[in-house]
Amino acid sequence: MKMRTRQSTAAGRALRAAAAAGIAAVLLSGCAAPSGAADTDAADTDTDAAAAGDGPRVAIAYEGGVLVVDGETLEVIADLPSEEFVRLNPAGDDRHVVVTTSKGFQFLDMDAAELTDLVVPAEAAAHVVRHAGRTVLYDDATSDTTIFDTAELAEMDGTLPAAEVVPGVEAHHGVSVVLEDGTLVTTVGDATARTGIRATDAEGAEIAANADCPGVHGEGAAKDEALVFGCENGVLVYDDGEITKLTSPDAYGRIGNAYASEDSPLVVMDYNDDPDAEGYLLSDIVLVDTEAKTLQKVALPDGVEYTWRGVVRGPSGDALMIGSDGWLHVIDPATGAVTASHDAIEAWEGPAEWQQPHPAIAVAGDVVYVTDAANREIVALDAAGGEEIARAGLPETPNEIAVVE
Repeated sequence: MKMRTRQSTAAGRALRAAAAAGIAAVLLSGCAAPSGAADTDAADTDTDAAAAGDGPRVAIAYEGGVLVVDGETLEVIADLPSEEFVRLNPAGDDRHVVVTTSKGFQFLDMDAAELTDLVVPAEAAAHVVRHAGRTVLYDDATSDTTIFDTAELAEMDGTLPAAEVVPGVEAHHGVSVVLEDGTLVTTVGDATARTGIRATDAEGAEIAANADCPGVHGEGAAKDEALVFGCENGVLVYDDGEITKLTSPDAYGRIGNAYASEDSPLVVMDYNDDPDAEGYLLSDIVLVDTEAKTLQKVALPDGVEYTWRGVVRGPSGDALMIGSDGWLHVIDPATGAVTASHDAIEAWEGPAEWQQPHPAIAVAGDVVYVTDAANREIVALDAAGGEEIARAGLPETPNEIAVVE
């Protein structure tokens, strides 16, 4: 790599389970052999044909590897061995998924359904952000920010394109975003604490900074490039060269993940007001209006809980949440009201640790994908009406997912 410095009825569930079992039997019989295994000529032909297909594809991490799944049929196209625990993020180029491993950021070619040898070395590969035609990688061990032109990633053929690397100041678990005009907004912290954000222009001169954001984590880009960052006591909003602090309604009100749409000034964020809570299920959300500069805490209906892995923004702009009750809930980002709920998977228990397998959600176009870790399934639903499109069993317990259209 070159671098430039700088709940349904019981009968319904039974029918659904029977259908899933039938689909699973068909799909698993056609799974590609793991990379490096001896294949028959027929298997090679099937795999090549599947790899050449069009339409969305889903990457699913499991303990020891990554599955590549056809987004329409939910057929497992490839089973790619990797490490015990990896994380997945779309690269933003409609072709690659970034797999974070102990070696760094490895590119998974979803068209070819193979883990490439292209790796951006990192001692602690962390956040991957896509915005303004750039894909930004962050190394927690150094706080270095690596910036790629996203379009160039799509054209890779055995070699990584040139990247700009902005050296970190003090290492911490952080994230960076690059705006249209080259402004870099990055978190600030050190080995003992994370404290805020700092914005610099394309030449590296400071534009703005704010240190009133303990535990700063996550980011989201809303309409007109307004950025939000979560804190343990609220949110920081970077907008047109200025940083605004929005305070949580509770003394401890941790906000760690943002579910934003670049077409809307409204951002849905997760919320936890109990620093001693066990497990990772949450029952409140926060709504941030980046134009009005407001923050509102909303309690979800009784029985609806979620984790950070279970929320996305849908094609209509609503937030889509897979609740621990097994229903896909549609949430109005302006009010926090649940406007519809669709039966998706069985009810599930929250994880004791965030890395443990539990349901995840992703969107491609008008389709919502939800994994069921307990039952080794994936289901595709229509984003508008919630109708089930397809359902299939998986050969491994799914953890994180990422979709490429």
